[in-house]
Amino acid sequence: MTTLIEARDIHAHYGASHVLQGIDLTIHAGESIGLLGRNGMGKTTLIRSIMGHVPASGGSITIRGRNCTRAAPYQVSRLGVAYVPEGRGIFPNLNVRENLQVAARPGFDGRNDWTYERVLQTFPRLSERLDHGGQQLSGGEQQMLAIGRALMTNPDVLILDEATEGLAPLIIAEIWRIIAAVRETGMSALIVDRNYRKVLAHTDRCIVLEKGCLVESEASPVLAKSPDVLTRYLGV
Repeated sequence: MTTLIEARDIHAHYGASHVLQGIDLTIHAGESIGLLGRNGMGKTTLIRSIMGHVPASGGSITIRGRNCTRAAPYQVSRLGVAYVPEGRGIFPNLNVRENLQVAARPGFDGRNDWTYERVLQTFPRLSERLDHGGQQLSGGEQQMLAIGRALMTNPDVLILDEATEGLAPLIIAEIWRIIAAVRETGMSALIVDRNYRKVLAHTDRCIVLEKGCLVESEASPVLAKSPDVLTRYLGV
């Protein structure tokens, strides 16, 4: 399979705190990966290291065969990686239409499958709020907008960090429906979410972090049948 992202022996620090301690992660084309672990285990730091927001203090990050260990976030994005951060990061002073259109561009290979029209078809709630400012949207609508904006870049890899956190049950179900629909298109994904059952159901493979170390890497169906592992590292 084509390798899109390959992180090897990644270390990261926040001051004197050694947050990531030799993490390996590979994402192939068309593959969905789950990233599991309790709060504070390094999941978001790993994502931010891949995206270039947190410089890795050791190891290497390769995207499409290019060394991106010291790449800036915009360079990573141009290689076909879209990031929906925890907290969503939409532009509050722009309306829904503007939030989507400002991100519109062809993908790395020139594909333009995710058009403005297709995103609105995927998120019909947004089409009813095109003139609403980002700050006027509910939390669920903001999350839909954040995912829709990421899709407007026509990525090959979609990274979702806690996409359902703090949302109402009906909205959570809608977000997972959208994640499943995106997966069916063949887009790769890296998913962080507290609902490990949903992550396991929507991914091919999962890695588990414990205190900044990789402690498990297994096919999702196998991990789903390993209650001892889930109890030990996720406390469930």
